[in-house]
Amino acid sequence: MNVFDYVIIVVYLVGFLGIGYFFKENKSSGDYFLGGRSMGWFPLSLSTMATQLSAISFISAPAFVGLKDGGGLQWLTYEFGVPLAMAFLLIAVIPTLYKSGIVSVYEYLEKRFDASSRLLISFVFQVSRSVATGVMVYTMALILQATVGVDFWISILIIGVITLVYSFQGGMKAVIWGDVIQMVILFLGIIICLIYGISELGGFDNFLTHVDKDRLTAVDFGKWGFNNADGGDEFGFWPMIIGGFFLYASYYGTDQTQSQRLLSANGMPTIKKLLLANGLFRFPLTLTYCIMGLVLGTLLLQDPGFQDLLNSTYQANIGSLEGKKADLMVPVFILQYLPNGVIGILIVAIMSAAMSSLSSTVNSLSAVTMEDFVKRFKPDMSDKSYVLNSRLLSLFWGLVCLFFAFFAGNIEGTVIEVINKISSVFYGPILAAFILAILTKKTHALGANVGIVIGVLFNMYLWLYVPDVFWFWWNAIGCLVTVVVAMIVSALIKRKANEGLEVVYFPAKRELFILLGFFVVIVVLSICLPSILS
Repeated sequence: MNVFDYVIIVVYLVGFLGIGYFFKENKSSGDYFLGGRSMGWFPLSLSTMATQLSAISFISAPAFVGLKDGGGLQWLTYEFGVPLAMAFLLIAVIPTLYKSGIVSVYEYLEKRFDASSRLLISFVFQVSRSVATGVMVYTMALILQATVGVDFWISILIIGVITLVYSFQGGMKAVIWGDVIQMVILFLGIIICLIYGISELGGFDNFLTHVDKDRLTAVDFGKWGFNNADGGDEFGFWPMIIGGFFLYASYYGTDQTQSQRLLSANGMPTIKKLLLANGLFRFPLTLTYCIMGLVLGTLLLQDPGFQDLLNSTYQANIGSLEGKKADLMVPVFILQYLPNGVIGILIVAIMSAAMSSLSSTVNSLSAVTMEDFVKRFKPDMSDKSYVLNSRLLSLFWGLVCLFFAFFAGNIEGTVIEVINKISSVFYGPILAAFILAILTKKTHALGANVGIVIGVLFNMYLWLYVPDVFWFWWNAIGCLVTVVVAMIVSALIKRKANEGLEVVYFPAKRELFILLGFFVVIVVLSICLPSILS
């Protein structure tokens, strides 16, 4: 890196401070947390995908595809459940949540059941999301230290302080428009790496000649995920579709970081376009960075200089990056092959991914804390006081995430996998709570709460004592167990069920047809990829 690269990085960071100042006028909860419900589908779609395409995805997914043992294009199967989940949410869940006028998505559970359901799930969200985001920032800071030479603590402070300032000032509008810019930079970074990688290989035909053919298989119908004690029964067709459906329905519909964007839309037509865009655009984006991973992995095997630099970088940082050698592939490639100026843009892309995830988390954590806890004790708060307290909570949660980032090294190693498993323990039961709240009338609070607890405990039992079951299945199993138990308890123990808010179903036959058709297309394309790339 030279002065030109550092100038690009500084200009980018200063620009984001300006975004917060530009959107600083927030007069109510609807302004600060929902952008005044004035946002269109395009910025919301990019913001949603930017949050999903975290720094871990930009770095680790290509490394998994191109370099890690047992990797390859099977990463694409993560996307199979997305169109199906979007169709379900569009028709059955989101219209009711949107029309209710809530800020925290968990508020609906109190209106339909009672406060205990709302507070329990809200607390779980706050703890798990802040820890996961802190680990993500920690990992990116380590990678920047190993490749660029910026001290670990300086990287965390730069990412954290800039993000907190513009999130503190601008609220949801600043987060969304910041995500739009960051998404553009991320995609630009992926395309640049892909083009330069193919060029260094001598063209696309040479890439096809030398690519590891074992990494081209994306779909495996022989793996069911029920014999996974040694980790060799993952990424099968059925567990990734069924488990993925429940995971993404829960993530996009009941996780505050995503549902808050849906609640920020200016109407149901916008939500329709937003969910349709997420269902259609995620796979092409994922396919692009997976191909980038194949290209860079092939180049690594062909170029001893690339291998030597990767090995030396890893050896110099093995104490902090032990077991993460593959994750250095993308940043080392950036420094080894790209010209100055472009290097600055790509380092900005890595920082953008981290900042996007952090800003979304901070705003969402602030929203649920304010709505689910603070307003319970101060219901008559003025709009001015509400916005001020919301900003202070954004600062608080940002510092909490950075605290976890500084101390994540004490639990690093398997923590990413552990966090994914923790999410899957809860995602199914949480989705079940909303399905019961919206789609059933006779389920009461006691039934729902017992169902949620049993669903979570059953998933924990699978984790601790049944390692053969692939964790992707937990999302489906936890949801089904929760629904069945809740309905049985509600039938056996007679209590009056709250009616909750009006249930709304959105007629979307055209969108349903498009999403189901697209699901078929991406599955067929993934099956054919070995033939296409051979």
